[in-house]
Amino acid sequence: MRRIWIPALLLLLFPAVIRAQDMALSTILIDGENWQLVSSEHRFTEGPAVDADGRVYFTDVPESKIFKIELDGKVTLFAENTANTNGLMFGPDGKLYGCRNGEKKIVAYNAQAEVETIADEVQSNDLVVAGNGSIWFTDPPGKRVWHIAPDRKKKVVAEGINPNGIILWPDQGTIVVTEGQEAILWTFRVERDGTLTNKDRYYGPLQLPSGADRPGSDGMTVDAVGRLYVTTRAGLQMFDPTGRLGGAIAKPQAGPLSNVCFGGPKLDTLYVTAGDKVFRRKIQANGVRYGK
Repeated sequence: MRRIWIPALLLLLFPAVIRAQDMALSTILIDGENWQLVSSEHRFTEGPAVDADGRVYFTDVPESKIFKIELDGKVTLFAENTANTNGLMFGPDGKLYGCRNGEKKIVAYNAQAEVETIADEVQSNDLVVAGNGSIWFTDPPGKRVWHIAPDRKKKVVAEGINPNGIILWPDQGTIVVTEGQEAILWTFRVERDGTLTNKDRYYGPLQLPSGADRPGSDGMTVDAVGRLYVTTRAGLQMFDPTGRLGGAIAKPQAGPLSNVCFGGPKLDTLYVTAGDKVFRRKIQANGVRYGK
């Protein structure tokens, strides 16, 4: 049974949306708009993240490189020798935070791609950065989620799950974590000290491809009205703020989707990392900048 506090909060945050009870996938897709290839010839792309101007950055994990997609679509190298940096997200300070797996660190890259260590001796895969500078990151080998406070003290805030992707709701009061073994997504309430409470199986069940026993849930993003988008083996699945599945956008190519973010000046374009490529697609929804 779902806990009462989440739906009650949603009624305050998104009353018109909730009452409308109409969050089907068709409400955000644009006729004639399909996936467009942005970048190719990589080994494995991950960690799309958007800066304050709408430029999107992504990683090629095995190549230890980070690339930048300019607003005109041009792709340039931002950083190399990144020690297999995986998940990325910009913070309110304009720095690009990343899971530097090869060195067991959480780091921040400045505009010149210089690296600053935020936390060390940690396993990580994906992270999210709040408007106050707090960081949460997933630790799949340890089956836990960590929090790094603005003063850089770190602590474990969730255990006993198989986490991969992680994202905040638009109000930054709830965190969503993917579950590697089940067709659900976990939600947690964010307390003032960064602790996660009220663990709940809020989203699900996710769609499974034919013959699969797990959805392959990975990276996520949210839009300004609270819809959640999660990359899975069955495509980019979208859920409304009540946790109800609205549908799945077909994958741009065969193979896995690893992560997703909104980009562009208006944050109205979805960018997905898909194996050796990156694709984008404009929709009728806008993303969220947590630092604003």
